[in-house]
Amino acid sequence: MKTMLELQVSLDFDCCSCQNWVGVTVKCSGKGLESGLRKVAAVKVPCPTCGNVNQLYFEPSGTVRAVAPVSGVGAFPEPSVN
Repeated sequence: MKTMLELQVSLDFDCCSCQNWVGVTVKCSGKGLESGLRKVAAVKVPCPTCGNVNQLYFEPSGTVRAVAPVSGVGAFPEPSVN
């Protein structure tokens, strides 16, 4: 019987909007971790300073690959009046 691999990863990055430092701890689990730590995962993290959401791409080893702003979180198109 196989056991599922779980990792707790601490990540630090600069917010895309305000450039303030953000620290977050995430738990990674699943079958994708069995094939090695070079996989890339993604998580949306709100900045505690400005409130804008960052898309954080990282390796389960703790290496941050990229950070991008998330636009339109929760936004819905407005219906046309005509």
